[in-house]
Amino acid sequence: MTIAEKRQSLLDELSPFEDPHERFQYIIDRAKTAPGLAAQYRIPELLIEGCTSNLWLYPEFKDGLCIFRADADSVITKGIATLVCEFYSDATPAEVLAAEADFLGSVGITQHLSPNRRNGLSNLVAKIHAFARHCAG
Repeated sequence: MTIAEKRQSLLDELSPFEDPHERFQYIIDRAKTAPGLAAQYRIPELLIEGCTSNLWLYPEFKDGLCIFRADADSVITKGIATLVCEFYSDATPAEVLAAEADFLGSVGITQHLSPNRRNGLSNLVAKIHAFARHCAG
C-alpha cells in the first residue's frame, strides 16, 4: 500500500467519528491492542523528547523500506504514535521524506492535543524523517 493509500485508509478509519471524544476513545482502544516495544527498546536513546509522556520510536531499515514501531506510557500517545508509524512504515526513504502526517489534522486530532502533545508529535515526525534521510544516504 502506498503512503497516499495509507493516508486515505486512515482518513476513512477516523473520519466517521464526529465527536472528538469518541475519536480519541477509538484511538485509545486501538492503542490497547497495538503491540508495544520490548523492554530492550524502551531505552533513553530511543525516547522522543518534548512529549508529555515517555514515547519511544524504534526505526528499522529492511529491504529498502523504513519500518517504524512506537510505544508510550500513555495510551493516547501510544495510539497517535502507532497511527503515525503505520502511516510511514513499509515505505522507501524518499516516500517517507515526501509525506507529512497531515491526516491527523484532517480528522481533528492535532487540534485537540495539548501543546506538549503536539510538540511530541512534531518531534516524532521529525525523528522519522531524520531516520529516512539517514537511510537515503
